[in-house]
Parts: sequence; C-alpha cells; structure tokens
Amino acid sequence: MAAASPWIRWFADTSIADVPLVGGKNASLGEMYRELAGAGVRVPNGFATTADAFRHFLRETQLDREIRRILSNLNADDVASLQQCGRAVRQAILSTDLPNDMQQAITAAYQQLCREAQTEADVAVRSSATAEDLPDASFAGQQETYLNVQGARPLVDTCRRCFASLFTDRAISYRHHRGFDDFQIALSVGVQRMVRSDLGSSGVMFSLDTETGFRDAVLINAAFGLGENVVQGAVNPDEFLVFKPTLQQGYRPILERRLGSKEWKLIYDIGGGRMTRNVPVPPEDRARFALTDDEVLTLARWACIIENHYAQKRGVDSPMDIEWARDGRTGDLWIVQARPETVQSRRELHIQEQFRLAEPGEIVVRGRSVGERIGQGTVHVIPSAHQLADFRAGEVLVTDKTDPDWEPAMKKAAAIVTNRGGRTCHAAIVSRELGLPAVVGAENATERLRDGQPVTVSCAEGDEGR
Repeated sequence: MAAASPWIRWFADTSIADVPLVGGKNASLGEMYRELAGAGVRVPNGFATTADAFRHFLRETQLDREIRRILSNLNADDVASLQQCGRAVRQAILSTDLPNDMQQAITAAYQQLCREAQTEADVAVRSSATAEDLPDASFAGQQETYLNVQGARPLVDTCRRCFASLFTDRAISYRHHRGFDDFQIALSVGVQRMVRSDLGSSGVMFSLDTETGFRDAVLINAAFGLGENVVQGAVNPDEFLVFKPTLQQGYRPILERRLGSKEWKLIYDIGGGRMTRNVPVPPEDRARFALTDDEVLTLARWACIIENHYAQKRGVDSPMDIEWARDGRTGDLWIVQARPETVQSRRELHIQEQFRLAEPGEIVVRGRSVGERIGQGTVHVIPSAHQLADFRAGEVLVTDKTDPDWEPAMKKAAAIVTNRGGRTCHAAIVSRELGLPAVVGAENATERLRDGQPVTVSCAEGDEGR
C-alpha cells in the first residue's frame, strides 16, 4: 500500500468500528473486505478519504464559515429556500480547490490501485456520510455516486463533487427533519475498483422480505448493466425469492422467479463525454433472466453470511440491504455495498395493521405493491424534479421514477405511483420508511392518470398494487 496519510484509509485497514472516520458505507466495505473474504464473499479493493480530510478541506479554505452564513437563512420546510441555499453551498464547494496535501494523498492512493490493476484503473466513487447507514437513521442515497471514473485528475474533481453532495437539497432536508446538525456530519469518499457489470448484470438484495418483514427469505432484484438503474428505479427488474432455512441445508429453494421488462441498461460511455450512458436492452435479453439459478443461490448464501456476520458484531438480528454486481468479462459475482435494513427490522412485531377497501372500484393501473396500506387523494403528475415545488400535501404523486431529490415532496404525498422500478428501488425504500402506500413499476401510470383525478391507491391486496 501507499505510504500512510491522515487523509486516506484503505479498506484493508478499516472496520465497522470506523464509522466516525469513514462513514457507514465505507466502514461496511472495509469490514467485509477484511472479514468475509475467507467465507468466499468478494468485495473489490479500494480506499476512503477520512472525515478529517473533509473537515481539513472546509477549514483550510474557510468554506466552513461561508456555509454557516448561507445556511443561516435556510427554511427546511420551504422547497424554494432549500433549493436556493443548497445551490449556493454546492457552488461554493465546487469552485474551491482541495488543499494540495489532500490532492497528493488521493492521487498516490489511486496510483496504488492502478498498480494493482496493471492499468489505469476505472473506479466507482461513492459518498459516505459519517451518520450514514446507521441502524436508526437511513441516509442511504442522500449523497452522490459516480461510476467509471478514470485518471487522477478526474478522481480529485469527483471527490470534490462528492463533498458538495453532502449539501444536496434532499440531504439538507433529511438532516434537518431527523435532527442532525449539518456540521456534526462529515463526508468520506469511497474509491473502489469497478466491477464490469456494464457487460454483465447487477442489482440489490435484502436478507428479508421487504413487504412482510419475513426473516427467512432473501429478496433479489436483478437487471443488465450497472446497478444504478435498479437502485434509482429506472427499470423494472427481475425478482427472485429464496428460502433461507433450506438454502443453508444445501437445497436450491428459489421460491419465486419474476421476469422484469429490463428495458434499459447503464454502460460505460466509452469515447463519449460522460462516464456512463443508458442504452436499450435487446428484446432477446429482456426475455431472459439477468441471473442464472446458481448465481441467485450464491448471492442468497452471501446475504446470509453478511447478515450473520453483522448480527454477531452488533449482538442483535441484523437484516441487510446489499448491492451486488456480476462482472461480464469473468462471470464473477461481487458485493459493492451493504447497509442495515431500516424499516422492517424496526417494526413492532406485536402490532398488526390490516387495511381493507370498503368496496372495489375500477382498476386504472397495476404494479408492484409497496407496504400494505391504502391511500387516497387527487392525482398530481410530476414529469420532472423541476415541478416539485407545485406539489401539494395530500396529493397522490404520480411520476416515471423518483430519486433522492424527490424526497421533500414524497414526505407530503398521500401515496406514490411510478411507471418504473421494483421493490428495492428508491421510491419503494423511501415509501416504506415514510409508511406510504406505493405502486411501483406500473409502466403507464403517467399516461393513464390525469391531474386532479381522485383515486384510491391500495397495497392491501397482496403483491399487486392498484
């Protein structure tokens, strides 16, 4: 490894105890890289910038004073105020160079990864807040991720963009509504060798059933290409459900396979001006599953290993939310993130809620149900985040897909309906966290539903939401 620096921590030297130093995401990567390789779980190598590096950046450039000045005018409940203050803070950070000692430390660590790869390494660059992915506060998705970053100079610039993403509108709103002080949280940047899932497949899995909280199942979503499409709900992914007890006895208990439409895949933008781009998936690939049964079972076993490891570390049951990738060149499976599941694992098991429709009505759209509740309101179709300021409390939010920029509006919705996405996408995870009924992957909701239309959104009738 490169010479030790106070601004850099390699995964091999990092454990879950290092959340204050490198954030939840990077501490978890280090923990798995160090502890689970012997159990066969693969995690790509990498390093993290430290929380001290972030504070050093703000202090040396006097950005800390400027940010305090800007945020002193913030009204976190006002979308316009959020947008104005967030934009001003991000612009201040993006227009300021990192201190030379930080640039040199990041460059030296990246060059070490290049030597390991025996080429100019392509890396994933992920933000990891020091309060992120804690069992009692899900900061997942609040900051940015960048894929296929190549070269030392682009990496340094991307690290600065990650630092700025601590002050996205959604991150500021989330912290203020959860009672976190902006300056008690720092940001670490994780730099990890890429898995060429742009040539293979990727997705998300949970070590429980996301809707019922059933602990003896592993739910896996999969699509072709890089994993951001599944996380963001840009595609309707394949879905697999595996039964843990008989899996651990050596059987092959895939209880359910559901073929998704998988219209798009995210790939490297080779020769283009961006790092990645979306391309259509050929019809013959859309008609097949993105994983073989053997790969599904391997991932499910890894989910059990990861869950058991964290349960031993924490001393309590620890259902996990895990991102995986399959390298299209080698066929190898990899784990690229793991965090505690934050909804079903906190559910009061002795309380049972049941919802029923008083009478059936005309079904306008169908999709995958999220939660078991029923919501009512008038439809508001929002084509893009630019129209979010027009959304009113108590309306039903209807859109193509959501990302973390939508969270301030989602908190005001009576229910959520999206054209795209599966049960592990952003819209589903946030809806569960907020206790909202949501129907994801409805395909044509923005065409079938119109502004002002009164509707009932029901997730109380099983897997299908209506």
